[in-house]
Amino acid sequence: MLDLVVILGPTASGKTNFAVKLADLFETEIISADSRQVYKNMDIGTGKDLFEYQINGKSIPYHLIDIIDPLEDYSIHKFSNDFYNVYQNIMKKNKFPILCGGSGLYIESILLNYKIPNIPPDYELRKKLENKSIKSLQNLLQKIDNNIFDTDYHITKRRIIRSIEIHNKKNINSKVELKTRIQNYKVLGIKTNRDMLLKKIKIRLKERMNNGMIDEVKKLVDHGLSLDRLKYFGLEYKFIGEYIFNNISYDEMFQKLNIAINRFSKRQMTFFRRMEKRGINIKWFNSCDIDKAKNYIES
Repeated sequence: MLDLVVILGPTASGKTNFAVKLADLFETEIISADSRQVYKNMDIGTGKDLFEYQINGKSIPYHLIDIIDPLEDYSIHKFSNDFYNVYQNIMKKNKFPILCGGSGLYIESILLNYKIPNIPPDYELRKKLENKSIKSLQNLLQKIDNNIFDTDYHITKRRIIRSIEIHNKKNINSKVELKTRIQNYKVLGIKTNRDMLLKKIKIRLKERMNNGMIDEVKKLVDHGLSLDRLKYFGLEYKFIGEYIFNNISYDEMFQKLNIAINRFSKRQMTFFRRMEKRGINIKWFNSCDIDKAKNYIES
């Protein structure tokens, strides 16, 4: 029996639906690999779409969704610990879990068994660096330690600043928990036509706007989230936050957000290609190829 099946792909590619169908066929459970779906009350913007976990009259069990308040921080270290706790519980049932999501770093951290130090956020450093451009932050990280700079990964402020945080404090109370590497796994990627994907992204964005995504962000503000905190979550929360705080118009918000999601999907694919270069074999399927995927898992 396999130890793990991974389903990955860019945003709007149909990962969750694909994973749910496979989970139904193999009578197993899904672990989310999404860095934003862990947060409560961030449903529409993160695309939780929990109704998709209903299939053939039953509910597919899912994990690591809605587990933390958006005012709290969540790190790859916490994800690793949470993942292994859930993973071991599912394996005790003689099932292989399905890890599904688009957060490539989370997935890679499990498959390559990252040694992750438990380093808390440095809010003072974040405030100091947040107004710098991505290029200047990249240059700063390269000066600090060019060996940890990765042109494919360090492409957002959030990632670069976090890497600087970790480097600055990695020798201070940075106990690393070593876990047994998962060896017997298969990774399935969802193939997408770029033009079709961009159309799906725009249609989905319009649907989410109509379904109350702006109200969702307003409720987060009422809950205590600042504009800076919304920007930290990026994409929908960043641009709708700018709109709510009257910094941009609705049309400008929609246009910028659509472009940002398009670019994000491209960065995801870049990261997945990097995973392949690092020795992770990804077998690519169309979102309708459930039978082929089943046969591949069983082979």
